Amino acid sequence: MKPLSIQEIVIATGGELVGTDTSRVIRAVSTDTRSLGEGSLFVALRGDNFDGHKFVAQAVENGADCLLLDTLPDEINGLGVPVVLVKNTLYGLQRLAKWYRNQLDIKVIALTGSNGKTSTKDFTASVLRKGFKVNATKGNLNNHIGLPLSVLSTEEDDEVCVWEMGMNHAGEIAPLCNIAEPDVGIITNIGTAHIEFLGSREGIAEEKSSLARALPENGTLIVTAGCDFVDYLIERCVSKVIVTGNCRGAVRAENLKILDNGSAFDLCIDGQDPEPVEISVSGKHMVNNALLAAAAGVVMEMSAKDIAVGLNEAILTSGRLRRYECHGITVIDDTYNANPDSVAAAIETLTDMPIHNGGRRIVVLGMMAELGVHADTEHFRVGKLAAEKDLQVVSVGPQAGKIHQGAREVSETAVQFDTTSQAADWLKQFCQEGDRVLFKGSRMAGMENVMNEAFPNT
Repeated sequence: MKPLSIQEIVIATGGELVGTDTSRVIRAVSTDTRSLGEGSLFVALRGDNFDGHKFVAQAVENGADCLLLDTLPDEINGLGVPVVLVKNTLYGLQRLAKWYRNQLDIKVIALTGSNGKTSTKDFTASVLRKGFKVNATKGNLNNHIGLPLSVLSTEEDDEVCVWEMGMNHAGEIAPLCNIAEPDVGIITNIGTAHIEFLGSREGIAEEKSSLARALPENGTLIVTAGCDFVDYLIERCVSKVIVTGNCRGAVRAENLKILDNGSAFDLCIDGQDPEPVEISVSGKHMVNNALLAAAAGVVMEMSAKDIAVGLNEAILTSGRLRRYECHGITVIDDTYNANPDSVAAAIETLTDMPIHNGGRRIVVLGMMAELGVHADTEHFRVGKLAAEKDLQVVSVGPQAGKIHQGAREVSETAVQFDTTSQAADWLKQFCQEGDRVLFKGSRMAGMENVMNEAFPNT
């Protein structure tokens, strides 16, 4: 982070300074007392089940040199650090991030979409690091709290920022765009994630299109040809548009092959010679994510050769089609999260994976969250789809019952277990050398627990 004075923080947040020690320099911002160090600003946020104001003494003990508060604690005189007092600490954090963004000479690439945001971010950062110093979203810092923290983590010499924008309710993307002021927008797709809160895919598309509308005339929107809302998104922006896809678009993949340990294709960019690419994850949807990242490289005037190197070297965040071997069984860890579209993509990926010597394809599925009235229909649909692809379907947890029903409509071999241990015990007995087993479910489904119990990665 570019060093900030206390007075700059007061100006940026519109707050009131309490205390006279303004000589301190702030070099980091955190909402978590555990991650504080010398030169930190501690922002005391409030939530339904927590209040950061209860931990201000601990924050100072851990190195905070300034506090952003909306209420002065009783022990204020004994803390010994200046306080910036605001009406609302969340809004104060967001105002500080917006002000800080405007102090930086950077190009901002913002990503949103129903699926693939983090993988696309990882690919994009890897590509751009072949030519620039890059700041990219860490972990899941992509919401109304996380994005400001990502902005404030930007170093003075960073040249390009790649920031995710997540949402689950209407009206959440536009404020993030207001803070980030993106030059380039990537919309991965329009699916059914969070449909419980937005009502329809059209509602989701309208919310995601906030990113397209936020781009300036000299900006660029990057979309995939395979999204059936692509024209809808293009109509809602005034910027240049780059369309990517498998065998179509200005940035495209040709000669795609799904390998034992990844995907290979020729990266074709209009006006440049094709370059061979081999990414470490399988699946057509992952190739689409890589192409979106490649288009970001094109916007930054990188060569196809450098872009290909960046894609080849990309390491994706854990839980996204990560593979490992256990007793000759290939385990595919896609446990990070799930919605109907990402589960369908995972099923297609497993179906496309080659098997050898009598190996079988097994998919272990948990429940999908935030589907509302669509839950039963969508769980039934993905279960049936998996069975139609000749996969051995294993569903886990009481809320995954409709997955089992859908699979059983097609296959008598589908099995359902209520507990992690039951599913793990069955998998240890059933699976054999040469099998490929993919695990997928929403975070609350805890599918990584089934995976780790059945196939420990030691």
